[in-house]
Amino acid sequence: MIPGMGGKGMNPKKMKQMMKQMGISVDEISDVEQVIIRTPDKDIVFNDANVSIMNAQGVDTYQIVGTPEEVAREVEIPEDDVRLVTEQTGVSEDKAKEALKNANGDLAEAIMQLSS
Repeated sequence: MIPGMGGKGMNPKKMKQMMKQMGISVDEISDVEQVIIRTPDKDIVFNDANVSIMNAQGVDTYQIVGTPEEVAREVEIPEDDVRLVTEQTGVSEDKAKEALKNANGDLAEAIMQLSS
C-alpha cells in the first residue's frame, strides 16, 4: 500500500512533495490561444487547449487537453511548378494547377496525367 493513499486517492500536497523528491516538475502554460499539430495531409487544431509541461530528468513532455478539430490541408502549388507544367504540356495555367493539386504537387505525375 502506498502511504497517503486512502480510499479517496492521494493527498495533492503529498503528491507534489513526492514529485519534487523524484525531480519531476509540472508547469501550466497560461493564455494559450491555439495549438496546431501539422501532418502532411491534415492539421489537428485545439482552440480550447490547456497545456502543461512536465519536466522529468531534464526531458520536457507537453500535455495538451482540449477538443481537437481535424482540418484537411490544401497542397500549396508554387507558381514555378505551374509554369513548368504548362511549358511541358501546353495546357492552360488553370489546368496545370488542377493537375498539380490532383497529383498532390508531384510534377512528374501531373505532367504524365496531362500528356496521356
